[in-house]
Amino acid sequence: MVAGGTVLGRISTLLGAAGTTRAAYRALRSRPPGGAVLWERTNHAGRTVHLHAGLATTAGTALAAAGAPGLPARARTATALAVLAAGGCGAYDDVFGADDPRRGFRAHLGALRHREVTSGAVKLFGIGAAGLAAGALLKERPVDKLLAGVVIAGSAHLVNLLDVRPGRAAGAVLALGGPGLLRRGPAGPLSAAPLGAVSAVVGDDLGERTMLGDAGAHALGAALGLAVVTANGRTGLAAHAVGLVAAAAAGDRVSRAAAAF
Repeated sequence: MVAGGTVLGRISTLLGAAGTTRAAYRALRSRPPGGAVLWERTNHAGRTVHLHAGLATTAGTALAAAGAPGLPARARTATALAVLAAGGCGAYDDVFGADDPRRGFRAHLGALRHREVTSGAVKLFGIGAAGLAAGALLKERPVDKLLAGVVIAGSAHLVNLLDVRPGRAAGAVLALGGPGLLRRGPAGPLSAAPLGAVSAVVGDDLGERTMLGDAGAHALGAALGLAVVTANGRTGLAAHAVGLVAAAAAGDRVSRAAAAF
């Protein structure tokens, strides 16, 4: 039997992620770390929402993947590393970068040249390093390790780019991760974990009570990237990497234009 490939295993992982995420979400709403104001934001429509869905989906995805039946040890370690690092760096930016008007890679790299470490730079390098480390655990050859790292970090960034309106990032996770449930091997449960996690909060996201924020979007995206990495060889990884780099470049241009406007 292929590791992690049973239908029952995928279903149990999905349900486990949903249950864990919902429990974490309720706990965060009742006792938010640092106080409620720290996690409140004003959305595009001027409504006050909270960011609890981000931390909850990070925890739910990581824990569900760690407990997924039949998942190889290296895949468990890579998932915990990439998802928690992506969620942690995203949460750091959610809290400390909320009032920073700078957007896009160039702005944060420019700040580094002036010896200023922005929260965006922490996110950029932290998630990138975690992606490369996770890729090194999942692939054997140096080129494949590098491509895997690009796919994991790029996927995290892609989902975050879409988190601009209620339900968009969550819908993207559901759409992109759904086909992964049909994959054999580790890609099945690695797709099920973010799908289950986001399904637990998508209603509140659409209802404009919460938002994924950088924490949730990056963590969920990293998990999807891990599923892609485990399902593809070098050709597939290269194709995904090219597409994700192109999307990141386009998103960077849009972010800079919006910041200038």
